Amino acid sequence: MALEITADDMEAIALGGAFLGTGGGGDPYIGKLMARAAIGEGAVRVADLSEVPDDALCVPVCMMGAPTVMLEKLPSGEEALAALSALEAYLGRKADYLVCIEAGGLNSTIPFAVAAATGLPLVDADGMGRAFPELQMVSLTLHDIGASPMVLADDKGNSSVLNAVSNLWTERLARAQTIEMGGAALVALYPMVGAAAKRGLLKGTLGLVHEIGRTIAAERAANRHPGDALIARCGGHDLCTARVVDIDRRTTGGFARGRARLRGLDADQGREFVLSFQNEFLCLEDDAGRPMALTPDLICALDADGGLPVTTETLRYGLGLRLIGLPADPQWRSPAGLELAGPQYFGYDHAFSPIETLAKGV
Repeated sequence: MALEITADDMEAIALGGAFLGTGGGGDPYIGKLMARAAIGEGAVRVADLSEVPDDALCVPVCMMGAPTVMLEKLPSGEEALAALSALEAYLGRKADYLVCIEAGGLNSTIPFAVAAATGLPLVDADGMGRAFPELQMVSLTLHDIGASPMVLADDKGNSSVLNAVSNLWTERLARAQTIEMGGAALVALYPMVGAAAKRGLLKGTLGLVHEIGRTIAAERAANRHPGDALIARCGGHDLCTARVVDIDRRTTGGFARGRARLRGLDADQGREFVLSFQNEFLCLEDDAGRPMALTPDLICALDADGGLPVTTETLRYGLGLRLIGLPADPQWRSPAGLELAGPQYFGYDHAFSPIETLAKGV
């Protein structure tokens, strides 16, 4: 069923995207302001994937780069439009639908801004069901849908069209350009027809993002921490409640990389944890080095006091966190999915084990 998203809905979209974004996807506040300004008094139509014609052109638009860069280098909104226009010119046809490539703070809201500016509908789907740091890490890759031709655009007016032999090579070449563009770029990529979108995208993501965001807002309005309600809604697991006592974070190679050392609070007093990330939270270990949650399953962080989602670039000393684990889409747990975005791809020694198994201490 189609949704009509107004400017007032963008608060929920930003909250829900930041929660599912597992710490990545960029600052949701920035994207929310961009989308609200673009939508104004109008609305963006979010179409059910089943109603997209098989021959329609569907194009994802998003931010690529280190989310830490966006704290100081705000996009104007023109970069994403420039990337889309350049890709349309290269393909020789206009886009019919826009797509969110991931559920992530900024990357869940930028497509709404572009949709409002162009009048195009969005598809109620995405390519991850969460956020991942590299552009080949999408369900589209699992279905042999190509990332290129791809367009990158920056704040200076530069843009480039990239064609590559594989989605991994698209990531490598685009990452190098993104670094030269100042660490972040707005991109249009994975152009696909409706038939491919139906085969490769994960359905219903934007509706879920909206619902999760409304749940967070409603629980906070009732002076309740939203963690319990989100665990019940998403089939999640309570991982720990802890305070950041040390953080090592650096922006290298076009990513925000690092790890935070956490000290337990409340029922977790006396315990310590290590939370590792590359744009997104990817691995949580206890004080004995045993995994508690591993990519591609989701590690979602909420402020332990206020219940708002926490992104990797806003982690700071003294911040209390409530960490929640969610099971990934089954495609990510397949051998091909684990090869693409499992713990060993990122250099962790742990073999993947599902969150529901780790939560039982098995």
